Amino acid sequence: MRRFESSHPKYGAVDAAAPEHLSVFMAEPFMLFSGTSHPTLSEEIGKSLGVSLGKTEIELFPDGEIGVQILENVRGRDVFVVQSIAKQPNLYLMELLILIDALKRASARGIIAVIPYFGYARQDRKDRGRVPITAKLVANLLETAGATRVIAMDLHSEQIQGFFDIPVDHLYAHTVFAKKVKELGLENLTVCAPDVGSAKLARILATEVEGDFAMVDKRRIGASAIEAGALLGDVQGRNVILVDDISSTGQTLKRAAEVCKKAGAAKVFAAVTHPLFSEEALKGAPIDQLFVTNTIPMAQEIAGPQVEVLSVAGIFGKAIECIVENASVSSLFRSRT
Repeated sequence: MRRFESSHPKYGAVDAAAPEHLSVFMAEPFMLFSGTSHPTLSEEIGKSLGVSLGKTEIELFPDGEIGVQILENVRGRDVFVVQSIAKQPNLYLMELLILIDALKRASARGIIAVIPYFGYARQDRKDRGRVPITAKLVANLLETAGATRVIAMDLHSEQIQGFFDIPVDHLYAHTVFAKKVKELGLENLTVCAPDVGSAKLARILATEVEGDFAMVDKRRIGASAIEAGALLGDVQGRNVILVDDISSTGQTLKRAAEVCKKAGAAKVFAAVTHPLFSEEALKGAPIDQLFVTNTIPMAQEIAGPQVEVLSVAGIFGKAIECIVENASVSSLFRSRT
């Protein structure tokens, strides 16, 4: 962990007359740690803040148990732990819980879990008999482990914030998508929701880019199969941007793109916050270009000239700055309606 110098522009000067122990504390207002799920993003967040990642030792024992040791003095400090619960959600969730517990037992003052992708977010309600609400269970586990605050991006449903009894800062990726769309200089824009669940996100982006709004009616007929229905809105001769928060099989986006093309769309773009794509995802989909964020490591099988990864490290960095400086996070990142 790199110490802040007394002339650090963001966090102010250290009073030379202050006691030595207080000066050290003031010079290091927070510490940033990373799990093993997405170290590249963690390093980018650290770079945006001008700090290095705290040292840890994380190992996997032969029987599959996770061992963690914090190699920094965190007593009395606010610490941020970055971990996406994706790709191997069970492993990375458990690793995050153990990291939090280790920091709690090392006497950290506050432990903020920075979770770019909140795993199990799609299991947020009982829509069938005898099923769990796993998103609530994950919230309970994080609190029990010792997390005092959570930062996440584009939760599958905003009600998940209510599953916690600690503060939750919900960040949004629509700002990075809007910036990219404006850079492309596209005209005759229509932002299209590939299903009802993405309608709010699509409306927000449509407002940001001053485009029209459309929606595809979707019916799920299995765990990995969907059936696209009617298109609500006009896309004839227009540039269409499909927007979704999470995509794994890519079938929802593929079917929506097919519906839009059939309805006369000139070009079809797609923007996905959390690209949980499998190797066969979006294969053969009539999508001209795909934009994703780096909340999840991008699979090499999906990467290509038609795929562009947009970094959200700066958004997380600004949120962390706001928390450290006791400034408002919601005023910066609350979605527009």
